[in-house]
Amino acid sequence: MLPAMAKQLGLEVWQNSAYYQNENSAISYADWMLIVAYYDSLAPAHLETAKADVTLKTDWSIFKLKKPQSPSDQIATTTLAAIDPKTHSVYTSDSETGNLYHWSKDLKLISSNPLPSPAVNMTFTAKQQAAVTCIGEMKALDIPSGNVLFVDASGKTTSPIASNLIRPIQTVSADFNKDGLTDYVTCSFGHNKGGLYLMKQNADKSFQNILIRGVAGATQSITGDFNNDGWIDIMTLFAHGDEGIWLFTNNKKGGFDEKNVLRFPPVYGSSSFQIADLNKDGKPDIIYTAGDNSDYSRILKPYHGVYIFTNTGNMNFKQSYFYPVNGATKVIAADFDLDGDVDLASIAFFADLKNKPSEGFIYFENTSAPKTTPNFTPHAVPIHENGRWICMDVSDVDDDGDADIVLGNYSKGFLNEDHFTPNWNTKTPFVVLENTTK
Repeated sequence: MLPAMAKQLGLEVWQNSAYYQNENSAISYADWMLIVAYYDSLAPAHLETAKADVTLKTDWSIFKLKKPQSPSDQIATTTLAAIDPKTHSVYTSDSETGNLYHWSKDLKLISSNPLPSPAVNMTFTAKQQAAVTCIGEMKALDIPSGNVLFVDASGKTTSPIASNLIRPIQTVSADFNKDGLTDYVTCSFGHNKGGLYLMKQNADKSFQNILIRGVAGATQSITGDFNNDGWIDIMTLFAHGDEGIWLFTNNKKGGFDEKNVLRFPPVYGSSSFQIADLNKDGKPDIIYTAGDNSDYSRILKPYHGVYIFTNTGNMNFKQSYFYPVNGATKVIAADFDLDGDVDLASIAFFADLKNKPSEGFIYFENTSAPKTTPNFTPHAVPIHENGRWICMDVSDVDDDGDADIVLGNYSKGFLNEDHFTPNWNTKTPFVVLENTTK
């Protein structure tokens, strides 16, 4: 990481070990070498392996596996897997074709439609349409080629919401100014550039792009009335550099007041979060994952995993739970077993694929009593040979009243472990874990 840091400060770097100062350097050579010496003398030779308090239980728990009925000859590079809660159908996209695929609830391919670039997020609206976020450039480059656009129920593009965005990865919707029109908020992750943007809908159905926070790494937003004043607010996870969760409180004037509620070290690799009242005390808690491992320090990290931060009042949070999961990518909270409490499902794209591939998907069965410290039984559902999961969505696919899970398979590349040959299915674009509770 030191050579990358040096370049940011204007130093020249030769073969990742020799540093040279020039007229554009923001730091002297002598001061920089003090920083190098600090890390060289104090950094541990290796990181200790995290140990879980509860061992993973390998079983199917309440799920059974379903696969799409249409065979595929292309390598699975799925970037989107989403369930339409109204029609119970599934949508997917991939980085090879950039198409949007529509699958029936019995997982038969209905249609395939082109998009400007691979879709990575889909937000379903009240009408028979959805907002699709197309990332533009997959590589970590600040190229403004991303789009947010409407598609109809068949997956065909109908009209744009925003364009020229730098690697947007998620869009959510709400009527923020109470004018009766749906607005959208997009996380533009970017690379060195990016930010959180409000797409305010005008009376003529066009959209005005308004910057909320101009910092790269905007990863995921959740909307809600977090201060109970009757106006919709935004909570957003930022990763990449200045990592943390920010609350944007609606100021009722078309803008937002900003407050940082959680902050994480820049090496954590923040990847997702959820909001749920886990202890049933009437206050929303935060479930969070750290696990992005595709930057400079591509080693297994003991602080990667699933965290819970309990709301102690006034949107202040204290860590109350941690379960180590190498490379945790996403967590979704839902009452999967219909027993009245909140369970969790997690995926880990950067799992320990060589030694612990089962942590690629974990179902956390909530066994806590109300108003107590969270307690979960983690189930390693044995599906790691069916793919490598990069995206996930939860809804009722089979329309039987319980929550099913769709997992998207990105089967190639991004391998951090040496002397390891992938052994998972490389052709199946997605699978569904059908909930058998009902």
